[in-house]
Amino acid sequence: MIIVPVKEGENIDKALKKLKRKFEKTGVVKELRNRQKFTKPSVIQREQRLKAIYVQKLRDAAMD
Repeated sequence: MIIVPVKEGENIDKALKKLKRKFEKTGVVKELRNRQKFTKPSVIQREQRLKAIYVQKLRDAAMD
């Protein structure tokens, strides 16, 4: 359960912004989206491998 303490007289927009930030940090929305559909483990591994290759290429390019 996410709790956002709101100070007296604080703008409601600020409180909503804090709530959204906490949701993003905890990954609740991301997990909900992932649970809406089933992804085969082999597909997940392939995506992770491709992402790792992409990141490695970026790091190699930054080093050169």
